[in-house]
Amino acid sequence: MPTLFRFLFVIAVIAALVYGTMLALVFFVEPTPHEMTERIPANRLDR
Repeated sequence: MPTLFRFLFVIAVIAALVYGTMLALVFFVEPTPHEMTERIPANRLDR
């Protein structure tokens, strides 16, 4: 039974690290908006 608790503890620590990393990315990384253009072929417009 101690092995199960150790396994669950390791999984919980890994999940906490992933969750903390995601929170840090949300709070500290600011996306830079920019204009985007995409060419549409003329044959797709004539339906």
